[in-house]
Amino acid sequence: MRRTLRRAIWIPAVLLYAAAFGASVAVRLAMPTEAEVTDVGRLMKAKVRKIVRINTTEDVARALEEARRRGLKVSVAGTNHSQGGQSFYEGAIVLDMKSYNKVLDLDVDRRVIRVQSGATWADVQEYANPHGLAVRTMQSSNVFSIGGSLSANVHGRDTREGPLIDSVESFRLMLADGSIRNVSRSENAELFPLVIGGFGLFGVILDADIRLTDNEVYRERTVHVDYRAFPDYVRTEILAKGDVALTLGRLSAAPDSLLSEMYVTRYEKTNVPVSAALARLAEERNVEVNRFVFGLSRKFDWGKSFFWDAQRSVYAKQNGMLLTRNNAMRPPIEFLEYRDAQKTDLLQEYFVPLDRFVPFVDGMREIVRSEELNLMNVTVRYVPQNEEAMLSYARQESLALVLLINSKRSARDVAKLEAATRRLVDLALEQGGSYYLTYQLFPTREQFAKAYPQAEAFFQWKRKWDPELRFMNEFYARYAP
Repeated sequence: MRRTLRRAIWIPAVLLYAAAFGASVAVRLAMPTEAEVTDVGRLMKAKVRKIVRINTTEDVARALEEARRRGLKVSVAGTNHSQGGQSFYEGAIVLDMKSYNKVLDLDVDRRVIRVQSGATWADVQEYANPHGLAVRTMQSSNVFSIGGSLSANVHGRDTREGPLIDSVESFRLMLADGSIRNVSRSENAELFPLVIGGFGLFGVILDADIRLTDNEVYRERTVHVDYRAFPDYVRTEILAKGDVALTLGRLSAAPDSLLSEMYVTRYEKTNVPVSAALARLAEERNVEVNRFVFGLSRKFDWGKSFFWDAQRSVYAKQNGMLLTRNNAMRPPIEFLEYRDAQKTDLLQEYFVPLDRFVPFVDGMREIVRSEELNLMNVTVRYVPQNEEAMLSYARQESLALVLLINSKRSARDVAKLEAATRRLVDLALEQGGSYYLTYQLFPTREQFAKAYPQAEAFFQWKRKWDPELRFMNEFYARYAP
């Protein structure tokens, strides 16, 4: 059998942090040294030939040489947070890049950092923070690897910044034959929009030059906004004003106000200097208490209402609070670990044009109710248009809605969730939008092709640059012709 699929709910690539910051965290994919790899939710399992722990560039070259000699496929894994099988494949050699994590250089004047692909955004923050610098674009949480973030072309909460591809100056890529290419917009430029957002299908990203920004001091403010007025609010109160840096919206998952009540948190730029106290990187507190409170919303409708009401008091306490950019992009994450063996959490993300936000939310509310989805949280981020990556989800100015869903892992519940997911994808497509590719493989090939019209060309380029299909993962196996 080419690969083994176990039908159950995915542990998500990111879990929403809704208690204070509305940020996100990921649950790790299990990566044992023996022959079987699996995600924590045990949906998809694959028996791989071996796992190679990468410490040096020579380790990568040797692993690729072995794969060529033995006719094996190669998958690339960073911190293993994707949930669609992007980092493994049945019978493949899996490159575990986590130890390939050095910061190689920091040009403070140019605000450019060179970092190996196994390093995380937390590593970048810790290195850049003493120099008064911060990350421009990353996921809401800092636990992801640089290579994985490049491969998914992630986006963040800064309304002034597009997807991660915007912040990348160049990177080095090892191809299947072991050769190394310098890739930028001017050198081997053909590869630049393919590798970024290409899910490890063209080669191994070794290191990258990424542009940073200043570690500004922000003032946090949260306001109630009618969801029907949110698109206009984005235009007039966020985009039209130069003082708003980061922003995040939250829609209610409480039964009595389902997807109708909404809060928006803005991080407004200030002229406050960065003191030693403000610059100190925050550490997580009250993990077990927060885990217990958040867990109530998984089990009870009243828990969802309690949690939504509790957020109001958090917003009130934090209104006017000063914090640096690095700390605004460094939220608590440990309390979101989920230990239930019978259930799991997952994320889905949909992109819709600003003017189609309201009909999408109204349609989503109907699907959530009719499918009886255990929706726990929804966050909303602004995504500016950027079509540089070939598999671009941001072909137009959009709002990204990230759904956190809890479900049983039984075959019946998974089938139900798959059907509901396809309804949500259809809804996004009907509104002229798209969906994010880092999550479960529930969407059909037809939905994928409609959401990503450059997919056919992307797969043709894949076969040009990797004619033996040496780099392989379950995402490719699911959607390639």
